Amino acid sequence: MKLTGKILHLSTDPSLLKAQLDGQSPQVDGAAYHFAVNTDAMISGRACTLGYTPEILGPWFLVNFREVVELDSVRSFGTQVIVGGQAYGSGSSREHAVVAHQGAGVELVVADSFQRIFQENMVYLGLPFSTDRGVLTRLEQGEDLDTAALAEELPPFFKKVSQAGGLMRYGSQLLAGEIEPTYETQPAARALNMVEKIIAAKVWGGAAATEDGIQAVSPGDQVLCRAAFRGMHEYTAGMVMDLYEKEWGQAPMHAPELVAAFEDHFVLIDQPSVPDNVKKARLGPAMKLTEEMVQASERFGIRLHGPGRPYPPGVCHRLVVEDYAMPGDVIVLTDSHSPTAGVMNAMAFGVGSTAMAFALRTGLIPVTVPKVVRVEVHGDAKGVLSPKDLILHIIGDPYFREEHWRTGPTDTCVVEFAGPGLDQWNVDELSVLTNMTVEGGLMTGVVAPCKPLVDFLVARRGLTPEQVKASFVHADEGAEYARTIRIDLDEVPLTVATPGDSRNRAPLADNTQVAIHNVVIASCTGGSLADLRAAADVLRGRTLAEGVRLTVTPSSADVAKAAGEEGLLALFEALGAVVSAPGCGSCIGNGPGIPYEGETTASTTNRNFARRMGAPGPVYLVSPAVAAASAVTGKLTDPRAL
Repeated sequence: MKLTGKILHLSTDPSLLKAQLDGQSPQVDGAAYHFAVNTDAMISGRACTLGYTPEILGPWFLVNFREVVELDSVRSFGTQVIVGGQAYGSGSSREHAVVAHQGAGVELVVADSFQRIFQENMVYLGLPFSTDRGVLTRLEQGEDLDTAALAEELPPFFKKVSQAGGLMRYGSQLLAGEIEPTYETQPAARALNMVEKIIAAKVWGGAAATEDGIQAVSPGDQVLCRAAFRGMHEYTAGMVMDLYEKEWGQAPMHAPELVAAFEDHFVLIDQPSVPDNVKKARLGPAMKLTEEMVQASERFGIRLHGPGRPYPPGVCHRLVVEDYAMPGDVIVLTDSHSPTAGVMNAMAFGVGSTAMAFALRTGLIPVTVPKVVRVEVHGDAKGVLSPKDLILHIIGDPYFREEHWRTGPTDTCVVEFAGPGLDQWNVDELSVLTNMTVEGGLMTGVVAPCKPLVDFLVARRGLTPEQVKASFVHADEGAEYARTIRIDLDEVPLTVATPGDSRNRAPLADNTQVAIHNVVIASCTGGSLADLRAAADVLRGRTLAEGVRLTVTPSSADVAKAAGEEGLLALFEALGAVVSAPGCGSCIGNGPGIPYEGETTASTTNRNFARRMGAPGPVYLVSPAVAAASAVTGKLTDPRAL
């Protein structure tokens, strides 16, 4: 690769970014690079409804980034190399973000560090990348850079995939018996933490192996694991199945009974309170993507969840917890919030479309064995502090925000949650902890065996307590951790995430003068029955502040049914709230709760990137109780103040 185009530096300074796109040559040495350029910034939720090819997505690359980039301006600039800062590719698992780079003409990405899913997607789609800024100097000096050599510096599995021409070709070679593991299948035994033990039990041992599993894995190993449940939704299913059928035609999926498609991201676009401009821009193309998913589900005989579908509607992550996940499982969906199911003492994480297509055919999923941080929770939440407060507090800590756990560019990290403090919350509430690990740049979170899991699995799976306890995965004595953190809940304040990133933690007490106009209680992180109960407890007997809008969206059909029977939905409606059917629309700007012009939002969702909710305007992430209290007063409010 020779530098025939231009290098675009993603500075925090909008004027510097604009000067580059205007054809000027500003001084970029010493410029601050934008932290965590996220996938919503790379390619918006609106653009993702249009399709998934480079031709469609390329013009939309980085549109509205820093409120400077316009439609097709990155491609028109002649961008050949993109340069970012730390945590490049934060956020969604949407492989559209990598495709958008390619469609905009980008041939190389250079950044200080990359987030796991985005980095995997680059490897699997063949987009070269580097964390060595020295390559920029070499290109500028006229060197013909050997991008294949960049792949040679990757770990063995990534290197093998690159040599094969991508993950799909690698999959075909594997199915043909031409591939053997790139990792040791007879390692020496060692004490394993919970995460390592789950992974080791599911490792593919090679074509000659009669069963899965090896004795041990270590951080940094790259292995292929047998996946249990696999899932996708309307945004991603079309792309997944296009990749699948181009490589394997109508060949059957591996264990299709453990695969489901979810109609959840687009089901609320047509609601009355959704702005007309959003409906006009998104509804038509979204329905086309939905139809692609429905047709693929019918062709391959996989389960289809959604309104009027054979299986009940709801947010995919909530449904996986309700109906599918079991302790010890390896679970993957084409969505970054798949760690929700880690609450079940399982290894659940998000993947891109190529990795999912590979998993659907082979039954295997690539896993880079993570470093593991053990977080031990102690103390009494006193019925006030919520897991939302706790996880915002954790991921905002410099150790996670600044990725102090990282020592290499392909490192990953998982949080193992344990401790007696977990027993005071139920599975609904604990799932917020695992769900939002991804917002801290982590692979997933896993909850250690505890009483709430026993109670849930007995109630939902019809198992006996003894059967549940026998299924649990425990850490070995002497297991190693990157760090062990002890948290005393008495020292954790009610916490918010200030606009722009979920890691922007701040004590609620420092933000009680922030005016709030739009309150959203919804999503896989904030629409459970426990969440709706917490909000109702604050709202009962009170009224909404003048001018405040409230939107409530249950996260599943079961949640909606129970909330209706308890009178919660009627309570919200009597207050003037918009109460919708189950779905995840508002989180990604596809449903009720989209901010109107000039509004500041308090939301129980998990992500507050700029324009993430479908419109400009600051978004504060809060717990359900704080959201409800804020709806009563019209400003961010500690519910105890009421």
